[in-house]
Amino acid sequence: MKRLKWPSWLPIDPYILLLLGTVGLAALLPARGTGAEVASGASTAAIAFLFFLYGARLSTREAMDGVRHWRLHLTVLVCTFLLFPLLGLAARGLEPVFLNHDLYTGLLFLTLVPSTVQSSIAFTSMARGNVPAAICAGSFSSLVGIVLTPLLAAALLGGTGGGFSADSLLKIVLQLLVPFLAGQLLRRWIGGFVARHKKVLGYVDRGSILLVVYTAFSEGMVEGIWHQVSPLRLGGLLAVEAVLLAVMLALTWYGSKALGFNREDRVAIQFAGSKKSLASGLPMASVLFGAHASLAVLPLMLFHQMQLMVCAVIAKRRSRDPEAAESPLTPDPAEASRIAVGTGTRSG
Repeated sequence: MKRLKWPSWLPIDPYILLLLGTVGLAALLPARGTGAEVASGASTAAIAFLFFLYGARLSTREAMDGVRHWRLHLTVLVCTFLLFPLLGLAARGLEPVFLNHDLYTGLLFLTLVPSTVQSSIAFTSMARGNVPAAICAGSFSSLVGIVLTPLLAAALLGGTGGGFSADSLLKIVLQLLVPFLAGQLLRRWIGGFVARHKKVLGYVDRGSILLVVYTAFSEGMVEGIWHQVSPLRLGGLLAVEAVLLAVMLALTWYGSKALGFNREDRVAIQFAGSKKSLASGLPMASVLFGAHASLAVLPLMLFHQMQLMVCAVIAKRRSRDPEAAESPLTPDPAEASRIAVGTGTRSG
């Protein structure tokens, strides 16, 4: 099958079209009754298998090799799990003028999820930044987020988000953390198989996420929550997210300069520290929000596509920096562009 390529001027991820199509299918033919129970059970199993594969893929040794660059990784973690949530909390003042309660809850949840892995690496490569650092930073963020995101959600969203409780955290442990740890423990025996069948398992990844989206939006349709979202509200959400992304891009770039990082490290920090993972966020939202997950993941889906388009433009501009031509850390820009095709959803 020939891979879809992004237009050079408008990098729309083809997978986003599948996600939108899944949302449309859920709107026209939502799962009801027994069908809803089957879809819910399949979604739960898919989420567990998804995080099992994440655990089996993540090279512990590769992640630990990056510890020596701890200042960079700590900076990315602070951006992802401190600065982003603080901006999310500051956005509370926009409710209810720009955002209703459910959309604000989804926006705040967006600020709590981990950074991307694959797209951060691809854009860092395109911009001729520190690719090894981007690999480690994305891996650390995903690993930390499995534990930290649910804890932050429970602390910041409380009972208003989706009924967070000890039971919700137990579901997170059983559906996300336990499968992930099982994948890590079995990686010694199955890691080779996973690597050899990376392409096929990538389709399983994406299919699992589509199932999660269909189940979540079906529940939303059955519950009748979509009447709460008007075109004006969606426009307000897009405007807020554009400002959020612009602020984080500026903070990561100029803040890392103030901290004394070189250009290659600043590129890695900007792309790993300003982005949010759709692949990690969707399953977590499904577990945490239940029937309210459809509105909770809408801000994340919109932000995901926005960050891909904006970061692709920035990466191409960064690749033309005079000092980028002397960087020994990244491949040729043509190779970097090939890496970037189709990024952001399978691992980010």
